[in-house]
Amino acid sequence: MTETLFAPATGFGRAAVAVIRISGPAARDVVTTLCGALPSPRRLSLRTLRDPVDGTELDRALVAWFPGPDTYSGEDMAELHLHGGVAVRMGVLAALARMPGCRAAGPGAFTRRAVLNGRMDLAEAEAVADLIDAETEGQRRQALRQLDGTLSRQVAAWRAEAIDCLAAAEAALDFADEGDVDEAGLDAALFDRAAALRRDIATALHDGRRGERLREGFVVVLAGAPNAGKSTLLNALSRRDVAIVSDVPGTTRDALEVRLDLGGLPVLLVDTAGLRATAEPVEAEGILRSRARIAAADLVLALVPPDGTGPDLGESGIRTLTVLTKADLFAGSLSRVPPGALAVSARTGAGLDALVDAIQGAAEAGLGAGDALITRSRHRAALEACLAHLDRLLAGVGALPELAAEDLRLAVRSLGEVGGHVGVEDVLDRLFAGFCIGK
Repeated sequence: MTETLFAPATGFGRAAVAVIRISGPAARDVVTTLCGALPSPRRLSLRTLRDPVDGTELDRALVAWFPGPDTYSGEDMAELHLHGGVAVRMGVLAALARMPGCRAAGPGAFTRRAVLNGRMDLAEAEAVADLIDAETEGQRRQALRQLDGTLSRQVAAWRAEAIDCLAAAEAALDFADEGDVDEAGLDAALFDRAAALRRDIATALHDGRRGERLREGFVVVLAGAPNAGKSTLLNALSRRDVAIVSDVPGTTRDALEVRLDLGGLPVLLVDTAGLRATAEPVEAEGILRSRARIAAADLVLALVPPDGTGPDLGESGIRTLTVLTKADLFAGSLSRVPPGALAVSARTGAGLDALVDAIQGAAEAGLGAGDALITRSRHRAALEACLAHLDRLLAGVGALPELAAEDLRLAVRSLGEVGGHVGVEDVLDRLFAGFCIGK
């Protein structure tokens, strides 16, 4: 028998209200045991909660009852809106733990049941996690689109078309001995449909990974020689003391990250170790890691101090913006700033607004315009696998019909992995490990 789950749906600590969520076959009995009477469905009702062991009053709370299957999890559910004190919350949780058939929920347990009960597919469940983690307006909008089923509907349409093609291929196998079956005409129609499906999926994949990059953030790496002003600039842009600032070269050994919201877009600023030749092993390892972050960055701010030169980034093709630091020491020579470069002073704030605007503009250009369909590497991997099967099908025009049917079957399976129609258990374990408890 499926156990009934319970968990706090609000954070711990002192608060005005604490919500405890209950879901499962015993939810009705749990509510009546605590409250004495079942509230009207989908209405908040004031009830006195009592400990089922000795009748001690636990709290006077608002209780909501949601009969399944039209609930978030697809099961009977209830919510207890308690006073937010720690003692109240812990007392109610302890009472629930003593009830038969009840257990505390793990991370993502309610959403996992929603997937298993058909209330949402795996892509929509991932959107719930993205919505919880959203830090910017752009991330919020993208997560809501996925939760609304944007990706799921498109993939379902592609999968239905692939299944139709598979049915046609199976029919060709079943009736291959019939004299009135035009095998050539059937093959031509099948491959035309498969080619059109392949073009649609390839177009969706050719999006510059902007959906994944919007989830993860536009990465901006600060690079330069020791004492070029990287840590000072990081602190100025983040408006807090994130990095240690020192005149001693090589102070920064490991990468420091700060997340910013620029115009609704997530930007990840990365401070790195100063680039120079060194025999000191720890600093050398920090420089090696710095070069790896530079190679993977969406934008590199190449910092040049007044008495120095730009950093040797070591690779071509990296998008860079030259930033002349410590502009307050230029003694009026800002008119000689090279075209395309910016001059800033973290001490006085001069030039910082222009630098922020430049970073935001780069993020807008890098993340691209329009709504992204693919938002996770898992989606992309499944669609790329589908594309590979369709490519093999189209490359084998005139091959054995059994092989064509198998390629289509594998393409259908790959599309099914996006929504969790196949191979869902392994993905569920990885996905919900990152959820918060109570969701």
